[in-house]
Amino acid sequence: MAETKKVLLRIKRQAGPKEPSRWEEFALNWRPSMNAIICLRDIAENPVTRDGKKTTPITYDSNCLEEICGSCAMLVNGKARMACSALVDQLEQPIRLEPMKKFPLVRDLAVDRQFMFESLKRVKAWIPIDGTYDLGEGPRVSPEIQEKGYPLSSCISCGSCLEVCPQVNEHNQFVGAAIISQVRLFNMHPTGAMNKSERLQALMGPGGIQECANAQNCVHACPKNIPLTESIAEVNRDAWKQALLGWLLG
Repeated sequence: MAETKKVLLRIKRQAGPKEPSRWEEFALNWRPSMNAIICLRDIAENPVTRDGKKTTPITYDSNCLEEICGSCAMLVNGKARMACSALVDQLEQPIRLEPMKKFPLVRDLAVDRQFMFESLKRVKAWIPIDGTYDLGEGPRVSPEIQEKGYPLSSCISCGSCLEVCPQVNEHNQFVGAAIISQVRLFNMHPTGAMNKSERLQALMGPGGIQECANAQNCVHACPKNIPLTESIAEVNRDAWKQALLGWLLG
């Protein structure tokens, strides 16, 4: 009888942010189309390490399994990526799974990305509309603006761009490429442009766009291929214009 093909994994475990970390190894039965999330689910069904010791299921975040929700971002073989699209057959084994390092750890592979959401609130990454009465039809948006805006709207707030950015560290509060790109998206919309100066002003403060060192790691790590460096360049130009005009008019 042929020996069952195995999938080997090394997973970094940590019960909490103040607890010591450890590595656990697992050997799973291979089957077609396995991804990292399927491996974690298989471990949950039978949480036994490769050497036969009972353990606990791995804590991790996941939802859509279609690279849409952004929740399953982690380090897979040292690279920030979505676990749902990390196919076992395309990965070197043993497959190493670790939590992202730029966000506070919750447990095992789960991290707290609240910083990203607070940054989105800081730059007003939305279009404020008073919904208490009928505003009628919205403004027309040219095909050119739609074409530029569509890829920006595909951001899933996974945090991969922050994970690979050398400027996101304990020494500053750089908001990161994803937030800057959302400012570009809402500023180019006819209604969103009404709050353009507020968003730019927010990005001109501590941790803002001036912290970007143009490493360009973000655009390579983005799972949605968003033109993040274009967004940074365009928003940076707008910020400089606002700073100059503010000085001249002030």
